[in-house]
Amino acid sequence: MDHVAIVLTILVLAVVAFMTNRVPMGIVALGVAVALWATGILTVNQALAGFGDPTVIFIACLFIVSEALDATGVTAWAGQQVITRGGEKRTPLLVVICLLVAVLTALISVNGAVAALIPVVVVVAMRVGLPPSQMLMPLAFSAHAGSMLALTGTPVNIIVSEGAADAGARPFTFLEFGLAGLPLLVGTIAIIALFGRRLLPDRTPTVLPPDVSNHARTLREQYALPADRELVGVRKGVTEVVVPPRSPLIGVHLFPGMTTPSGDLVVLGLQRAGEDVTGADATLQAGDTLLLGGTWEHLQAHTAGPDVLVVNDPAVLRRSVPLGVGAKRAMVILAAMVVLLATGIVPPAIAGVLAAGAIVLGRVLTPTQAYRSVSWTTVVLVGGMIPLSTAFISTGTADLIARGLLGLVGDSSPYLALFALCVLTVVLGQLISNTATVLIMVPIATVLAHDLHASVLPFMMALTVCGAASFLTPVATAANTMVMEPGGYRFTDYWKLGLPLLLLFLVVAVAWVPLIWRF
Repeated sequence: MDHVAIVLTILVLAVVAFMTNRVPMGIVALGVAVALWATGILTVNQALAGFGDPTVIFIACLFIVSEALDATGVTAWAGQQVITRGGEKRTPLLVVICLLVAVLTALISVNGAVAALIPVVVVVAMRVGLPPSQMLMPLAFSAHAGSMLALTGTPVNIIVSEGAADAGARPFTFLEFGLAGLPLLVGTIAIIALFGRRLLPDRTPTVLPPDVSNHARTLREQYALPADRELVGVRKGVTEVVVPPRSPLIGVHLFPGMTTPSGDLVVLGLQRAGEDVTGADATLQAGDTLLLGGTWEHLQAHTAGPDVLVVNDPAVLRRSVPLGVGAKRAMVILAAMVVLLATGIVPPAIAGVLAAGAIVLGRVLTPTQAYRSVSWTTVVLVGGMIPLSTAFISTGTADLIARGLLGLVGDSSPYLALFALCVLTVVLGQLISNTATVLIMVPIATVLAHDLHASVLPFMMALTVCGAASFLTPVATAANTMVMEPGGYRFTDYWKLGLPLLLLFLVVAVAWVPLIWRF
């Protein structure tokens, strides 16, 4: 079997594995790299070179920056400030939500923005009497459009920018993506505002994220606490725990007002079977419920072990507190990173490393929190699939596919070649990760541009646009998956609103992009 056939076989097997979702994406990507080495297509250094690629480093650093903004309550504050000014009417509220998530996505990536705003959007929707299903899919889809506003919006932007540079052109600048992103965002909001009510389901979800203010009010009523007592604040909070069987706390005498054995937390309430427990009966038994107060750090530290079962994770509650500890430092670091990226003083990977390092050194996040914030699945996926792009070029596979596309559409018009490339990208992007899709398509786009004696820039930008058009299934992107449960969506709900948006993205990629980036 020749090298081209081997590479295509590895590609087909990878796509099938991605589609079946039975093997973790990271394992599939690692399997691709190992298979390329085992079959002699690449050397071991080439097969593993993706994990040291600057693109991978930059993507990992962006996850840390995103976590810093989320963990310190910056995104919660932004959501509350903007959404509460959207009023109670459906259309203005939707427009504000779409604009907010688009701006956040441009700075901290699709997944970070959507994850941060889901609780806020659900709470706002319920308060104004709208089902969350009318709000959450627009949230995810607007994030896809917002990812096209700046370099940091999605890993795909970073990949195509580096791909353009590797092809002998220039990398895209930080805000250059916005030339395509703005019409995408305007069109997306228009379609959602005009047709969303008919295309979105009216459904009540079974699981909702916590509303912090309502949660605090419920706890205050249940444990008969004073109305003026602050339960959830910037530095301190509360959490409810249950004493499990065989807990070492069983038999310990506790009562409201005293501290726990560690001395770090205060017992605010003790209940057994829904009734307050005081006096001589306040000896802990299995099944007792405790309301504990203290700093967020102490709450997380003392409820993480097997001694108690946490009802509401304090780490989750803390994220909903606007502008918590470290928020100002996180915003300053973000602003500095954006300036470095926009001016091009240092390479993107260096700007990301500096920002991630400043977040840890500035104690916005601990080193452990920083490591945990990185989506290692994405990092491994990109690192493992980059060698496949290398193999596409070195074995001539990209030339073969490009010539096949040209054979179908002819080489007289670069517009037809661009259309064929975009259709292939859009189809693959609904079945497998859009990041993996673009990594596969970059070398093909490079060869197409070269064979047509055209600039590679419109082909790369069109790839980015089509990579963001992953609307038809809940598994196309992590953001689509995230809104599925809180929105109460079914698999077949996505294509109804997703199809007109996909057509919009396809039109922008084929008709608008070449007007800005000439062939």
